[in-house]
Amino acid sequence: MRIKETHLALRVAVILAVSLTTVSNLDARDRAQLGFTSSRNNVAPLSEVPATWTVAKRVQWVRGLGTQTNGSPVVASGKIFIGTNNGGGYLSRIPSKVDLGVLLCIDEATGGLLWQYGCKKLPTGKVHDWPEVGICSTPLVEGDRLWFVSSRCEVFCLDAEGFRDEENDGPKTDEEFTGDVEADIIWRLDMMHELGVQQHNMANCSITAVGNILLVCTSNGIDRAHERVTALKAPSFLGLDKRTGRIIWEDNSPGANVLHGQWSSPAVAKLGDTTQAIFAGGDGWLYSFDPRGDGHGHAKLFWKIDCNSKMSRWIDGNRGERNNIIATPVVHKRHVYVATGRSPDKGDGPGRLWCIDAVKRLDGSDVSEQLAFGSDGEALVHRRTQAVDRSQGETARANPTTAARWCHTGCDRNKNRKLAHCERMHRTISSVAIKAGLLIAVDISGVVHCLDADSGRVFWTYDALAEIWASPLIVGDRVIVADGSGTVSIFRLSADPKTAMRNVEGKWMPIVRWDLNGEIHATPTVSKGILYVATQSKLYALSLCEESKQQKTGK
Repeated sequence: MRIKETHLALRVAVILAVSLTTVSNLDARDRAQLGFTSSRNNVAPLSEVPATWTVAKRVQWVRGLGTQTNGSPVVASGKIFIGTNNGGGYLSRIPSKVDLGVLLCIDEATGGLLWQYGCKKLPTGKVHDWPEVGICSTPLVEGDRLWFVSSRCEVFCLDAEGFRDEENDGPKTDEEFTGDVEADIIWRLDMMHELGVQQHNMANCSITAVGNILLVCTSNGIDRAHERVTALKAPSFLGLDKRTGRIIWEDNSPGANVLHGQWSSPAVAKLGDTTQAIFAGGDGWLYSFDPRGDGHGHAKLFWKIDCNSKMSRWIDGNRGERNNIIATPVVHKRHVYVATGRSPDKGDGPGRLWCIDAVKRLDGSDVSEQLAFGSDGEALVHRRTQAVDRSQGETARANPTTAARWCHTGCDRNKNRKLAHCERMHRTISSVAIKAGLLIAVDISGVVHCLDADSGRVFWTYDALAEIWASPLIVGDRVIVADGSGTVSIFRLSADPKTAMRNVEGKWMPIVRWDLNGEIHATPTVSKGILYVATQSKLYALSLCEESKQQKTGK
């Protein structure tokens, strides 16, 4: 049963407590989060990567994880935080056969376990909480606090020290276990019980923040039969007070039009004079909101854009060209970049990579490339499975006020009038990375794309011959791509394929390519000259500076 906020005055007070100055100061504190900053552009603040690799000589330590690891590691204050499952049996009181969602806190220097948070799986099974998947959220860490979304659709604020500091920070102080390997919970918001959310398969939002406002995608999705959204009044997006977990504003713009699940994560950045919170809805639309809300508990819309063709149709399974958005949007300069896709188990299919002018209109407009009209010439309302049905006399017309800068679906680079596998933009769950005017995108079909970020012109592509779930990482003048076969490929950041890659027996290949012997779904990260790469069952710490003299193993 949903618990509604009854005192509007309290909400307004919370909102007013977050000043305009605080909202515009996006990185006042050191942070660790997915994509390094709230803009989500996965470009590391490091100057260079070695030209050659001998993996065994660069391993600082290896930490055993669970059996399925989809959360990406983040590093803060000497600690690494990563979501996984309980396949590693980290605590003696909980055997590895017990299925849990787990967040691990690991020592940065040694790979040793500091503490863990664990939660039981929901009793409803895979319709809400897929077995063995674990926690997929990548935490936001600021100082001695961290925030993440559990596999049970809960937003948590934890003490980054756990109980190792011998303090039980509140307001929540009734934890059953308070040993030094246990998590210290500050506050908790159960989105299923308190907001009526019904996530589909999992909840996985990687939270970001602006000032004291947390931005959260709730993962509200469709029912077990894949036919409709049952929790029609539940929010899709939230603004929370990060100190207390109180709701500042909420929005359910996708409403009944959610196609499958809602598995993207928000971005936030100051664009021009306006700070915008960017959300990718499960309806395939991208939304921009004022992160402060409207002052009355609701969202304030700046703009929205349909990221699918108006004629495309959603068909459950692998069929149809209409997609939702799982990738996290990326903000760069005045533009937002995002690509469409589906759950990886749905396989290959066509995708669309967008560049959107985020400051063109801020008046709540639909800035889609096209608008939908009925046979009577009247504008059509937003519909779930197909925006325009030509058989019913409906039409799509160019939108004179569109904010779409460009859309990449494929490029016939060899001019043979057909698109080869490597010339297509396929479905993706990965975010782009942008540096020096070059955009790197990857797709679930294993194609790495290098484009001009301003124009969308394609410079080169590479087929990894394996699914790619992880987002690309740019470190200095190198591009690091990890794929589902366990291969990590390194390219030079260049528009010239002959510079970006090397020729091996007539084939263009990455300049460095090595195997970690395990599927990689999580996006790598880097901190203090160490590259952290998580396979499904292990976390590797690899030196980017000097070859390690001795390999260590985290216990």
